Amino acid sequence: MNLYTPLTQRSLELRNRLVIAPMCQYSAVDGMPDHWHLVHLGSRAVGGAALVIAEATAVSAEGRISPGDVGLWNEQQLAAWQPITRFIAAQGAIPGVQLAHAGRKASAQRPWEGGRALAANEGPWPTVAPSALPFNHDWHVPAALDEQGIAKVIADFRVATRRALAAGFKLIEIHGAHGYLLHQFLSPLSNHRTDAYGGSFKNRTRLMREVIVAVREEWPQHLPLWLRISATDWAEGGWDIEQSVQLAKAVKSLGVDLVDVSSGGVIAGVKIPLAPGYQVPFAARIRRDADIATGAVGLITESTQAARIIDDGAADVVLVARESLRDPYFPRRAAQELGVNIEAPEQYQRAW
Repeated sequence: MNLYTPLTQRSLELRNRLVIAPMCQYSAVDGMPDHWHLVHLGSRAVGGAALVIAEATAVSAEGRISPGDVGLWNEQQLAAWQPITRFIAAQGAIPGVQLAHAGRKASAQRPWEGGRALAANEGPWPTVAPSALPFNHDWHVPAALDEQGIAKVIADFRVATRRALAAGFKLIEIHGAHGYLLHQFLSPLSNHRTDAYGGSFKNRTRLMREVIVAVREEWPQHLPLWLRISATDWAEGGWDIEQSVQLAKAVKSLGVDLVDVSSGGVIAGVKIPLAPGYQVPFAARIRRDADIATGAVGLITESTQAARIIDDGAADVVLVARESLRDPYFPRRAAQELGVNIEAPEQYQRAW
């Protein structure tokens, strides 16, 4: 099965094509990963995935989605990540991290607390965006980033990249999807600027390109760099698949090795046609038209479904999210269902 053939990305070899997608746990204090993150991420490495990507990790305190987000904006957080990356690597999986800035969707409650913008008595912090447009009518009005603010965002990604390397991560994914800051600059629905960062496709993608350049300058050339994007806003006048293809072509030349293709998130109240594998056609289109490796994600829950995506050439990897929450050992279960023998940890071999 092609799903269980290795994939080489620069100097790294993924042992199969199953990747644990970054999934926010909203369980940190002051941006510090703890035992929850060790067990959550570590169990999925034991479960047989080739790559385990840590959740959206804020490059600055103001870039957190919620007070429970993890970060890499200080040295204490760097040190806290090290035992986690060591454990993941010891299980034969690659430790990856998604670097993120939430922009106008920052300063929010945890989902199980309601997911709304933090109230005045809940410790909110100022938010920023390309334009002073709130995510929704009852959200904080962000400050439009000026030249100095944009420079700080780029610098924050740069320094977080250095910390990610020192923390033991071997792959970085830049979060440019789901309505967070970089996506906010891409979409005409959230970016109403008239300067060099707004208006034309070139201008709206400028911050994304500048962040990629800064990260790639700090990230060793022998290690892969991925980019997650929302291929469409699912809304008229927004970001769409045609622009996503153009962006993928541009970032490939800047040193991005794979585009992780998701969708939506930049505005509230959008109806998304959810169905199994509903985003796979976007990954296939970008892979074909931009000639870059892609990852497929979104309601991929069955072994045969994942295998078919790779067999059909729709994507190079399959990222598993909610199904891995239901079953941390999904890659091992899928291998059994597909009749593929994969090595189990010595401690578990009697079960295989």
